[in-house]
Amino acid sequence: MKYLISIVLVGLSISVFAQSKDGDTSTDQNSGDIKVTQILKATKEWDGSPLPPYPLKNPEISILAYEIPSGMKLPMHKHPVINAGVMLQGKLTVITKEGKQLVLNPGDSIVELVNKWHYGVNQGSEPVKLIMFYVGEVGTPLVIKEAN
Repeated sequence: MKYLISIVLVGLSISVFAQSKDGDTSTDQNSGDIKVTQILKATKEWDGSPLPPYPLKNPEISILAYEIPSGMKLPMHKHPVINAGVMLQGKLTVITKEGKQLVLNPGDSIVELVNKWHYGVNQGSEPVKLIMFYVGEVGTPLVIKEAN
């Protein structure tokens, strides 16, 4: 019985530490305060479309850091996998083939479009820096460029 009570108490302690009601956690573990801030939680792409299901076999996660020079226009492309990211620096405008636009500034997060043609333009005066997280399947490309 003592063993069962110990397991329950440890489980409760871990769950309380892991996340509070609002998604933030702050606790003292003798080495200082730990704070976790949820940056993004989404079920839809930035255009409002629902996200596709995760891959069923051989999942693969990739994290890429992009640096896009000022004034650069990226080629028309699409992503066959779910991806999301955070802008660190600069100003990036993402434009779909149909003309929908999203402007990203430092600190903004994005759930990118899946299997929809789009491109980005750095319209700022400094390089765009962003980190993107891709959830795909082994052997699936992260980006497909449109053929001219």
